[in-house]
Amino acid sequence: MRVTPSKANEREQLVMSEYGSHEQDATTGAGAGDGRTDPGGGPPDPATEAFVAHRNLLFTVAYEMLGSAADAEDVLQETWLRWAGVDLGAVRDRRAYLVRITTRQALTRLRTLGRRRESYVGEWLPEPLLTTPDVAEDVELADSVSMAMMLVMETLTPTERAVFVLREVFALEYDEIAEAVDKTPAAVRQTAHRARAHVAARRPRGAVPRSKARDALAAFQRAVQTGDLQGLLDILAPDVVLLGDGGGIKQAVLRPVLGADKVARLMLGGLVKLPAEMSMHPAQVNGHPALLIRLDGELDTVMAVRFDDGRISGLYAVRNPEKLTRMERETALHR
Repeated sequence: MRVTPSKANEREQLVMSEYGSHEQDATTGAGAGDGRTDPGGGPPDPATEAFVAHRNLLFTVAYEMLGSAADAEDVLQETWLRWAGVDLGAVRDRRAYLVRITTRQALTRLRTLGRRRESYVGEWLPEPLLTTPDVAEDVELADSVSMAMMLVMETLTPTERAVFVLREVFALEYDEIAEAVDKTPAAVRQTAHRARAHVAARRPRGAVPRSKARDALAAFQRAVQTGDLQGLLDILAPDVVLLGDGGGIKQAVLRPVLGADKVARLMLGGLVKLPAEMSMHPAQVNGHPALLIRLDGELDTVMAVRFDDGRISGLYAVRNPEKLTRMERETALHR
């Protein structure tokens, strides 16, 4: 039975309100499938229950494909509108069906975003997320949503990115992925092989244990706050790169800054010129240790890092305020 427009609107309002509480309860285990009722007070609505139950998964799929939480949320609303009109009796696997809808919507948006980013002011960086502790505990998920890996995935074509995410992160079968991207299973296998090789050649070398990453970041923080140039040079890789994203709203480096000496002197010189009181605090961003930089108490910059062979090889400074709106609360990501 298809859903009437009025019923779909009621469901959408319920889903969005339920998601708010679902996201807040993410760390306590509360969530979908716990006897929610429809807006009229009747028994739980199957379509709504299925969507809410898988919403964090769908958000994660869309976010990994798009690098933008705001666009991922838009994709989920589009997914819901299509899901609300589906005949559930004809759906064998609701999770797979929802992932397929989300992937197709994300692919459409990704192609549009590619054109928008051509006119973006300065470097474009993924939107950072303050993540829940369980994301860091899932090593594969944390690796896939790290700022460094998200930037690597930006170099893939839209279809390659979708195939890589669905196969390598969510372990979907090739037949399922083929339905999601409108390709044959054989073509998907070839695309997966190509994307995997592309990512392997560019992903961080020599994984750093989480405790050592925290220690290295703490050493970086101390060196910056005390103006210790040598301390910075000791923790930065010789070929470190600094990328900044101000989006044309906040001042940021417009091009990559390469080399430990240039990066260290730029950072220390910039701090001297700050017109406000600066503080730095560690946080879990996209499943990895990062720093939140506040000026006069207001969040100004999210500094994510990439480690290669135990030293910082990448610094990603997101200053665009439009990308910092989700940094005051944790976001639950799930596979």
